[in-house]
Amino acid sequence: MSLVPPPLASLNHCPAPAKLNLFLHINGRRPDGYHLLQTVFQLVDHGDTLHFQLRGDTQVRRSTVLPGVPEPDDLVVRAALLLQADVARRTGKLPAGVDIAIDKRLPMGGGLGGGSSDAATTLLALNHLWQAGLGREELMVLGLPLGADIPFFLFGETAFAEGVGEALVPVATAPCWYVVIEPGVAVPTADIFRAQDLTRDTKAVRIADFSSHLARFHSAAGFGQNDLQQVASRLFPPVAQAVEWLGRHGDARMTGSGACVFCAFSSVEEADAVLKLVPTVWTAWKAAALAHHPLLKML
Repeated sequence: MSLVPPPLASLNHCPAPAKLNLFLHINGRRPDGYHLLQTVFQLVDHGDTLHFQLRGDTQVRRSTVLPGVPEPDDLVVRAALLLQADVARRTGKLPAGVDIAIDKRLPMGGGLGGGSSDAATTLLALNHLWQAGLGREELMVLGLPLGADIPFFLFGETAFAEGVGEALVPVATAPCWYVVIEPGVAVPTADIFRAQDLTRDTKAVRIADFSSHLARFHSAAGFGQNDLQQVASRLFPPVAQAVEWLGRHGDARMTGSGACVFCAFSSVEEADAVLKLVPTVWTAWKAAALAHHPLLKML
């Protein structure tokens, strides 16, 4: 007779890793205003950490105070409520509430996907705690309305993305280390995408184009560009300054809609050497490339 283990009451130390856009091309615009893009999302081993504790009632609460992010607006809370409602719809019973604590390391408005990654980790963790039984593809569909980057973090591996970022295909990248600079400004994504001088007609590339570049150069450095970088650099001079400084040491570029700037290095020793030189006016850190989301190994 096999015994069914009792459901868990908590999950702690759940990683929510950052992502980097190794390139980011805007290929057009849909009638509804959404931009069509191509990018490669790269996970890195630096990010936020979340903790989940089931409650005796059905309330979803964030136990951490995050300045500038009201609890009802937090993607973490919204993701938890969305999944809770989905479970209730399918089972007829509202699952237990949860207290969610966040050890926040990723800056807001940094282009690292912090809020989206936190939301994805919430969906993965609560799907497990609530025994909701959803597969990753179902969670991706559930999370997409909350944010275009959330499906990638649920996809859980390095990916070539198209559409508005939701059409994902796994792609291999070479192991490397990144130095990331936080320029100290928060870049509102909407401001970048509405700019009149934003490039919106970059010619589409193929996954094979990216893969063949990696085969020749063993790095994504030098492939494509970030079409949002020019606008962000104009509107936020610290971004331009960080790109210029880090560009002295390699192919530096902005991730996402900004503000963070990164550069790849083949070894941790190279990354450490550059990290020591970063002006103290900026926050900077190093991170290794990840092939897969670390939470998937825990669940």
